[in-house]
Amino acid sequence: MTGTDRAARVIPRVAFVTCARLPDLDPDDRLAIPELRRHGCAVVPAVWDDPAVDWAAFDLAVLRTPWDYPPRREEFVTWAFAVPQLVNPAPVVAWNTDKHYLEDLASAGVPVVPTTFVGTKARWDPPRSGEWVLKPAVGAGGRYAGRFRLDDPEHRRLAGEHVERVLSLGRQVMVQPYLAAVDRVGETGLVFLADGDELLFSHAIRKAPMLTAPVQGTETLSEQISAREAAPAELAVARRALDAIPGGPGELLYARVDLISGPDGEPLLIELELAEPSLFLGYHPGAPEAFADAIAARVASIIA
Repeated sequence: MTGTDRAARVIPRVAFVTCARLPDLDPDDRLAIPELRRHGCAVVPAVWDDPAVDWAAFDLAVLRTPWDYPPRREEFVTWAFAVPQLVNPAPVVAWNTDKHYLEDLASAGVPVVPTTFVGTKARWDPPRSGEWVLKPAVGAGGRYAGRFRLDDPEHRRLAGEHVERVLSLGRQVMVQPYLAAVDRVGETGLVFLADGDELLFSHAIRKAPMLTAPVQGTETLSEQISAREAAPAELAVARRALDAIPGGPGELLYARVDLISGPDGEPLLIELELAEPSLFLGYHPGAPEAFADAIAARVASIIA
């Protein structure tokens, strides 16, 4: 489709990319649709692996809830590179859908929760004590996340089984210490939305603790969310993480930075969500409008 063809169309078309399990989108994402209509854009839910979808027929494809990709990550990344005008862009998707990106951020000086990985051909030698979280390096929604006290023999046995279970799926295992601040204050998720070539802070949410011990979650975890004010130190760490993204944050439409307080009370990054994060638009007045504004501005820059 040429630029002339796009400009001649009266109503720009925006795909909200989802999965077959959520063909009508997540309710939170639907909050932005009326705002986009006010901008003159038509929003179409589109399942990422539906062969009937003509991705070239959209002015912009916005990744939202393709949450079934982890077992088929290579297929998903290949698809992303084939979609014109995808946001966030395919190189970001490729980098961010494998949590080895945490090593890149740590090397760049971002304060990250200490993380190691168990490869599919490696033997895991578990720590002798402490509480630990074990989850796939490629995953979404907390599925296959487990929490274990490794000084307890039964927990050690269950942790070993959990590692073998994840490895049997062909995925590496991410190992992180369970930080006590999760139980006291939860996680903080900071949402950033594009404003021109910049990512500006929009709002923050609190995630309540989800993992008890021992747990070997094979289903998507249910999140308990509430609004939260972001502390200056959290905003500073979030900005450092965004600045360390390969290629910089200028091409991003959105980002969510998940933080937790470390043993010294300073914020540590636990995940940087750039591929398909919940943006929790319903937890901040004006967030649906801000998201729609960002999308409409990106569409306008494409069809101009």
